[in-house]
Amino acid sequence: MNNVTLTIDGQKVTVPRDYNIIQAAKRIGIEIPALCYDPNLEIVGACRLCVVEIEGSRKVQTACSTKVKEGMVVHTESERVVNLRREILQLLLDNHPNDCLTCQKAGECLLQKYAYRYDVKFREHDGARRANFVDTSSPYILKDDSKCILCGKCVRTCAQVYDRKVLSFAGRGFNTRIVADADYSLEESTCVSCNRCVTVCPVGALIDRRLLGKTRVWDGEIKGVKCKACDYGCNFEVLSKNGKNVAVRAKSPTEGRPLCLKGRLTTELLYLDKPETPYKKEDGEFKETTWKEALGLEDIFEKIASTEDKK
Repeated sequence: MNNVTLTIDGQKVTVPRDYNIIQAAKRIGIEIPALCYDPNLEIVGACRLCVVEIEGSRKVQTACSTKVKEGMVVHTESERVVNLRREILQLLLDNHPNDCLTCQKAGECLLQKYAYRYDVKFREHDGARRANFVDTSSPYILKDDSKCILCGKCVRTCAQVYDRKVLSFAGRGFNTRIVADADYSLEESTCVSCNRCVTVCPVGALIDRRLLGKTRVWDGEIKGVKCKACDYGCNFEVLSKNGKNVAVRAKSPTEGRPLCLKGRLTTELLYLDKPETPYKKEDGEFKETTWKEALGLEDIFEKIASTEDKK
């Protein structure tokens, strides 16, 4: 028997036995909130926001890491569950900057979405807050530690590519943070600016810097395109405002697609009306460069030129 039938919030659903509760709930249109879960990443159950009640169990369980069972009865919005989620969200907001109005992630931020859903608000307090450290060393990625919720999605997606594994956890307890290599800036580190981390970040801790200030989710149009730099065909979005293509951003690297800076820049050059100056990292420093050099086309252009000269 490859399938099991369970009941979620009074609705019966039949799903493969290797499904977790989040996947089963999604089948019947129930969204269980989660900040650290991603179907393309290793499951860690870190944020605890996806807790649910299962009849017969005294403890709440994380829906992302709990497999479905035949006859299981799940409650995703019981009073106990909702109160726990509100407590978790309140703790996150207590340690988060109140700048939603100006944050580039506004309208797409999961913390913002769930705080609204459960009516959790910012409040004044005298407790400690996460250090306000912003790494602006990269022209491609802005890293803001004060907004990080330590879900670890950036670390896990970075580790999926064999030769990267740039990001990791550092420190302990309240001082835990995400660092690049041995706590270097993004510019000094071995980061290749592929933007995998940006695509999975649920909040505004990692932002596509070339998108800043150009448009937000409700302010323009979005069109999906495929990268043409190689056979992987990574997914990108072209963002338009007032009839002009103003920015490109990568989408999550599903189905083994690695994402890379060359692909992103290729997509920018092909689709944007006014593509920004490209940068190339040399000896741990970003420098302005030409599009031919950024895309590795110098030798090709020279060959074409020499071939045409011989005609």
